[in-house]
Amino acid sequence: MKHPLHQHPQRAALHNEVHARPPQALVAPLAISHVVMVCDAAQRDASRSHVAALLRDHHLPLPDPQSSHFRMDLGAFHIRWELHTEFVTWTFMCPMPIERFGDNEPTLAADAVPQDWFAGLPGQCLSSLHLWVLSSHALGAATLVKHVLLEDTLVASSVAGGAAEVYTDFAMHADGFSRMVLLAGNMSPRRLGRLVQRLLEIETYRMAALLGLPVAREATLILASAERELAELASAIRSATTQDEPLLLDRLTKLAGQVESQHAATHSRFSASAAYFELVDKRISDINEAALPGMQTIGEFMERRLTPARSTCEWATRRQDALSQRVSRISNLLRTRVEIEQQQSNQALLATMNQRQGLQLKLQSTVEGLSVAAITYYIVGLVSYLAKGAHVLGWPVSAESTAAAAIPLVALGVWWSLRRLHHKVFKE
Repeated sequence: MKHPLHQHPQRAALHNEVHARPPQALVAPLAISHVVMVCDAAQRDASRSHVAALLRDHHLPLPDPQSSHFRMDLGAFHIRWELHTEFVTWTFMCPMPIERFGDNEPTLAADAVPQDWFAGLPGQCLSSLHLWVLSSHALGAATLVKHVLLEDTLVASSVAGGAAEVYTDFAMHADGFSRMVLLAGNMSPRRLGRLVQRLLEIETYRMAALLGLPVAREATLILASAERELAELASAIRSATTQDEPLLLDRLTKLAGQVESQHAATHSRFSASAAYFELVDKRISDINEAALPGMQTIGEFMERRLTPARSTCEWATRRQDALSQRVSRISNLLRTRVEIEQQQSNQALLATMNQRQGLQLKLQSTVEGLSVAAITYYIVGLVSYLAKGAHVLGWPVSAESTAAAAIPLVALGVWWSLRRLHHKVFKE
């Protein structure tokens, strides 16, 4: 009985994530060609169209437009297509005829693919690998190792708990492909498929991780120049005058912008490289290596050769972070110095304003005295006119005497009114 629960829209995709890109059951003898193409967004879409064109030519059903993983048997060869964040991997497989073992040129899976179509793979090739999977007891297996690999750089180990042996030279041969031979013993098809997938991923992630190395080297040159500029600014700040500070702050701001811009441009690359290095370590651990007599293992080779590149990327990352923090500290120091000087200038300005305000108050008091005299003069004049009119009507005191007697009263009243107004305004 199906329960009518409201489902999360991403539930099916998240549930199936554990089954994404499952290993394929393989049977030796087998020739494999693995190609990694670095792609931008447009080239990723073009790669989907490219594989669809191949399937249409063979009258086969097209993959799901939303899928990021696809595999199909095309008769002469088997294709596996995987869409990753930064690159697209193409894996071609075909059986190896037993009569081709030995000193003759071994079968290449890439030769079974239509060459015009193969040459048009979208993107830029980052890695390409020929892998031959044989049974340990196959006729000419030992001869094939010597025939396809360089003895001077040969790396070999026992893998999968001693169930198989892998040989490679980590060299790019004349056709642009690296080479690897896997003597699979009597491994089951599914176990062999998992081992082959891990070996292909070691080569893929090794090259993807190394994409950060040129960026780290370029960043080192920029960081060295920025560090020298920062040292000069720090020295200049110690002896700078007030007039020099705006120019120093401008230079420091530009330097901070340069450092942060460079950090933003390289941070994602260094983070991706760190993740790929970890994947390489994990895949090497997964194949469960053991040393063959007198041979260097893949893990030992990777540790010796990849450690300097990994350290360079990590050091560039730490150096960027440290430089960004130093620029921030010095910027804060200079801004604090400028702010202190501004505060001192503001205090001096406030003192001057207080002094001016005191003078204004004194001037205002003087003006208030003149105002009392002026207002009294006009009011007494009105009283004089009023007294003249009243004298005609019988007012017994002359207008001059009335005006003279009103002067102190009017002056006192005006002064009291102005003082009241003055106290009220200042109180508010």
